[in-house]
Amino acid sequence: MSWDRVRDIVVTHHHPDHYGLAGWLQARCECKVWMSERAYAEAALMWGQTASMNKVLPLYFAGHGMPEHLTSGIREHLESFEPQVTPQPDVSYINPAEPFRMGSREWLPLVSGGHAPGHVSFYHGESGQMLCGDAVLPQISPNVSLLPGSDPQPLRTFLQGLQELRSYTVSMAFPGHREPFSDFAGRIDSLLLHHEERLETAERLLASGPLSAFAACEALFRSRVTTVHQLRFAMSETLAHLVELVRRERAIVTELGGFIVFAAASKSDISMD
Repeated sequence: MSWDRVRDIVVTHHHPDHYGLAGWLQARCECKVWMSERAYAEAALMWGQTASMNKVLPLYFAGHGMPEHLTSGIREHLESFEPQVTPQPDVSYINPAEPFRMGSREWLPLVSGGHAPGHVSFYHGESGQMLCGDAVLPQISPNVSLLPGSDPQPLRTFLQGLQELRSYTVSMAFPGHREPFSDFAGRIDSLLLHHEERLETAERLLASGPLSAFAACEALFRSRVTTVHQLRFAMSETLAHLVELVRRERAIVTELGGFIVFAAASKSDISMD
């Protein structure tokens, strides 16, 4: 295939393993790069000259109890992605209110979040095929991260998105990782259950006393975290679950020893509205 045959590049979300090289490819084929407006705003927060996450996130983690010898590696880790997302593409926005044409078919764009704000899946009703990106994965749970300046309730957004995606009749789903799979509704049910169980586990941890998000992260993930990349995901996902517990009035946020901590909600903390 020659470069001049490439007309469009469609990006489901801003993470570098999906958004990366879009600008590099665009420079060679002069095609359009399509993504949602929300996803592109998230790319600007994370990557390039306007990015602030590499500076803000280490401080954010420090405030939630992560020690300095670990936060110092977070900025370097984020900056290591720059070659993958340089140059930045010129982006055209997908309109979720209109069908999107790909491969002689019209697809329904479905915008969800949680894993990535503005993530777009595509549904073809006639065939029942779903291009689900990282919104639903067949064997692993998509990471759900709380990040400063981004969605303040990412787990709530993710669960709501799963419920919406489940309402479609899907014959075959094509994910961003691993193999295509057919039991789309069953997989969504497993993911919904997984996060409810994780919330219960986090709530039990708080029953023993207030914890920083970092202490909760260590308890939840323990030996599974061996790299800075895994640590960033684990810490951000722990925070996503803790703030969801607060939203559900099953936990409260307070301060202890100069750090933000989460504690089990007592009956007096629960609103009587």
